[in-house]
Amino acid sequence: MKRAGQSGLSATILDRAAGAVIGGAVGDALGAGYEFGSMVEPEDVEMLVGRLTGEPAGYWTDDTAMAIAILETAASLRTLITTEASASVGNRFIEWYRTDPRDVGNQIRSVLDRALSGSDLAMAAAVAQEMDPSRAGNGSLMRIGPVALAHLGNDDELVKAAKMMSALTHPNLYALDACALWTIAIDRAIRTGELAGPRAGLHLIDEARRAEWEGWITDAETRSPREFNPNGYVVNALQAAWSAIYATRFSGEHYVAAVREAVAIGDDTDTVAAIAGSLVGAMYGLRSIPMEWQNGLRGWPKGYQLIDLIRLAERTVASVREREQ
Repeated sequence: MKRAGQSGLSATILDRAAGAVIGGAVGDALGAGYEFGSMVEPEDVEMLVGRLTGEPAGYWTDDTAMAIAILETAASLRTLITTEASASVGNRFIEWYRTDPRDVGNQIRSVLDRALSGSDLAMAAAVAQEMDPSRAGNGSLMRIGPVALAHLGNDDELVKAAKMMSALTHPNLYALDACALWTIAIDRAIRTGELAGPRAGLHLIDEARRAEWEGWITDAETRSPREFNPNGYVVNALQAAWSAIYATRFSGEHYVAAVREAVAIGDDTDTVAAIAGSLVGAMYGLRSIPMEWQNGLRGWPKGYQLIDLIRLAERTVASVREREQ
């Protein structure tokens, strides 16, 4: 594995890239203990047994399992914008789904029940969307964290990759937009150390929906995070995650404060905390995430632990520089 100096990437960039992945996984595992339960106070949030999964404290859920499928492909193929990459990710989604996971969103379940292979997953998603055009769940945004690592610094490729990864299960225009906005935000955090948030990608959204998104982002910045409950709809999920980050932006331990705030919102706690955790993890890096939360991280694929995710993250972001050389 190439380290800083060998890959040409600074230790800071590698740390932030790992932070985006581990930040999402830790947020996911933290939120798993509170999923669809009662609201709690942020300071009371801790690692607990999965409320719906029954898995031990520290186990990630479907959010991170599907993010890993994306990360594995990005690390091995060095891209997410080819048909081969989409099929590879889709095949891993199906492999994961066939393990009979305990917590799967309805929209994802309906698509994966239809698909025979990764290459026809996007078509199955399009058929499901046509049958219910109003569907716009948060199930693609929850796993989008690793996408920025594969095309760091290239806005056109970042947006294309985000939309392709979303369309595998969630082709709704607002889901595609949300994934693009969050991917750009993570890219900016990793490369510049700037917490620009979803505003950074507004100019890349279709002009017909840009004003809507600007209004929704402003709402997230001016309203209490707890107002974004329920948050199963992709727009509400993005608002909840950004509101939690924005409301805690002056905290000395921003990662900790933000993910606890995200969980405290309630409803789909693992997903909102995974979304928030991926961005604040990208901003402040792996070192910002408490070791007591990192240690014990587990989940699908069986046997995967903290070090496996860090290595995949570093391989993926290093491949960007290698392509440029």
